[in-house]
Amino acid sequence: MSQLKASDLGLKSVGRLYHNLGYDELFKHEQERQEGAISINGTMMVDTGKFTGRSPKDKYFVQQSPSQENVAWGKINQPVRAEVFDELYADTVEYLSGKDLYVTDGYSGANQDTRKSVRFITEIAWQSHFVKNMFIRPDAADLPGFSPNFRVYNAAGMPNAKWQKHGLNSEVFVIFNIEKNIAIIGGTWYGGEMKKGIFTMMNYWLPLEGILSMHCSANVGKGGDVALFFGLSGTGKTTLSTDAKRKLIGDDEHGWDASGVFNFEGGCYAKCINLSPESEPEIFGAIRRDALLENVVYDDDGIIDYNSGAKTENTRVSYPIEHIDNHEPTLKAGHPQNIIFLTCDAFGVLPPVSKLTKEQAMYYFLSGYTAKVAGTERGVTEPSATFSACFGEAFLPLHPTVYGKLLGQKMEEHGVNAYLVNTGWVGGGYGVGQRMSIKGTRACINAILDGSINDAKFEKTPFFMLSIPKELPGVDTKLLNPRNAWADKELFDATAKKLAGMFVDNFKKYVIKGDVDFTQYGPKL
Repeated sequence: MSQLKASDLGLKSVGRLYHNLGYDELFKHEQERQEGAISINGTMMVDTGKFTGRSPKDKYFVQQSPSQENVAWGKINQPVRAEVFDELYADTVEYLSGKDLYVTDGYSGANQDTRKSVRFITEIAWQSHFVKNMFIRPDAADLPGFSPNFRVYNAAGMPNAKWQKHGLNSEVFVIFNIEKNIAIIGGTWYGGEMKKGIFTMMNYWLPLEGILSMHCSANVGKGGDVALFFGLSGTGKTTLSTDAKRKLIGDDEHGWDASGVFNFEGGCYAKCINLSPESEPEIFGAIRRDALLENVVYDDDGIIDYNSGAKTENTRVSYPIEHIDNHEPTLKAGHPQNIIFLTCDAFGVLPPVSKLTKEQAMYYFLSGYTAKVAGTERGVTEPSATFSACFGEAFLPLHPTVYGKLLGQKMEEHGVNAYLVNTGWVGGGYGVGQRMSIKGTRACINAILDGSINDAKFEKTPFFMLSIPKELPGVDTKLLNPRNAWADKELFDATAKKLAGMFVDNFKKYVIKGDVDFTQYGPKL
């Protein structure tokens, strides 16, 4: 039981307060409250209700000074009036008051000088389990004096019945008040709102201090060489950074300051769809007691069908980073030597690996391209392009060029190499070609990390003007130049030109008068 009082949490009253429960205690609460089921190997499995992913159209910032001068307002960062926040905050306090609650304290950021202390107040044991997995767990000695810089009130069971009156998108709300250092969540049980909410705030705070915040994974070799892996969901960011030969720094969120790279989190959040011990042994092995599975399909014996997307394609597992045997205990390392931009190109146009100049790196960083298959119905094979600035636009409160310029400065200062790696389709687009194998992509990554890619002879691709190796150990030579892998060369040219046009159209918003124009480093029609 907690020594905290209702007033410490800004609540009117409380029932029982469960403050910083250990994993065994949380597991017991989840069982007693029937919040989930237990898999055959003892891992807790929960369902997140009708929302199996984030609700980006329901995320808002309170529009007020001084933060309103910094926020890049638009579809991503939607404004909400202070009086609407105040009313919903009062409703949230009323809803949570008198209930049995779970209070979980954690840090975001492995660097003590810039880390943020965050307190999560939830009504559900598994949500406490989730944030315990995902954030840096304070030492026992730190807990008595823990003072939160930011508080998250999660009223998952309280939809907003007044959403139309408030001018909001739906009964779900995720609202950040930067000046009050508070976030309120209602109407959705999905735990990822808390994880990405704090990431969003780190993306606000750190760049204003000259620290680059990044949606990327990171690992470090035996010689201290650091690699960053940028990529949107489904491109292989978690899979490819989890490497038995290299220590994992983190799988999703990092900062880059004057000392080097550091993780924001204390855990990992991996996709489970089609997971197998053969293709991803480290992640598969991390799924055990203390991990938390979300929305997976299982039978009466607790045997999981990882290939099933019956509930959602976004099946997930969160686990403490200690579940990866080969992790970096400090959660930080020096400056990166290599930056890898991952893209899943369903058009089958981009090469498996390309070496980028610094200027090209900034172009592809700001573009943040990947592609998704339009649908799973028979005959629907047309892929759709997705551009997400800095490979994480949904979490960027500031203008994307703020992050782009910081990346360019740091690459210049530390002489960093950059590469574009396509984990998507080769030999044709979706429905015709084939998905690049994890083994083939690993060979590209290994050549980057051991430097052997620099021994290759390079050639330029049409339209995108990317430098690609003519040969690379472990990769089918005909795949390295994507045009060579297509049976219909004219169709390739037409498809490449079409995708290049999408890049050009998307990048127009980053051309600011009087600023550096990076369009010359992108595709040419």
